[in-house]
Amino acid sequence: MNAPQRPLLGIGLAMIALVLFVTLDVINKHLSARFPVPLLVWARYTVHLLLMLVFLGPSLRGRLFVTRRHGLHVARALLLLATSLGGVAAFKLMPLAEATAIIFASPLIVVLLARPLLGESIGRLRQVAVVLGFGGVLLVARPGSGLVPEGVVFALGAAVAYALYQILTRKLSPTETPVTLLFYSALIGCAGMTAAMPWIDHGPTPTGLEYALMGAMGLLAGGAHFLLNRAFREAPASLLSPMLYVQLVWATLFGWLAFGQLPDGVALGGMLVIGVAGALIAIDSRRLALQQAASKP
Repeated sequence: MNAPQRPLLGIGLAMIALVLFVTLDVINKHLSARFPVPLLVWARYTVHLLLMLVFLGPSLRGRLFVTRRHGLHVARALLLLATSLGGVAAFKLMPLAEATAIIFASPLIVVLLARPLLGESIGRLRQVAVVLGFGGVLLVARPGSGLVPEGVVFALGAAVAYALYQILTRKLSPTETPVTLLFYSALIGCAGMTAAMPWIDHGPTPTGLEYALMGAMGLLAGGAHFLLNRAFREAPASLLSPMLYVQLVWATLFGWLAFGQLPDGVALGGMLVIGVAGALIAIDSRRLALQQAASKP
């Protein structure tokens, strides 16, 4: 018997997770001014993996990694790794808010890929949401916006990788625990970046504070993913999904406070349109879920 959900707790956990995610992005952007992007991504996944082994390994042991779907786990983890690399590269080259907004186009890409990959139908409302959302992306990344084209490409690449990651998460979630999903993401990310370390420029020797910030990245990433997974256990996805776009607000505020960067009026309008499109997709998902529940005997 499933435990009763607590929506207010779920909302609170999700909001804390979003602040942790944006704080992680701020640290990535700050450190990327001195250190190569691959080194920062390696530090994040390595610390994340070590924390799971230290705090969860003794109690869960083999349950951390027991699965019959190793191939999907590896593919999913590599997609998250690609998302991290593309995202940090975008944060290095672009203001925090604009990069976050473009990466948040991933739910729109999920809708486009859901039919061929998951066999899901796309209703009229989702079609409208996709058109609106990509219109919002064009407003943010329009010619003359002053954004570095390479940064826009990295952000769009991260959005595509994250969309595919979400689709594989849907395929794995019915049979895998959240902890196993989290562990394989950390394990494959760490292993992949560690294998690449001999060919990575390590940059200057970090200061004590910079070492601490690199360690904090793994803690923030692991904590944010854990809280978000827990939030979706406490509250329905149809309630939480639209609220995740609050991260755009936090990214704008933190980008201004930490780097003195504010989007112009057109970019802010585009970010609002992307948020509305995401909310429409979530609303339509809830409608379909209710219809399917009502049709069951």
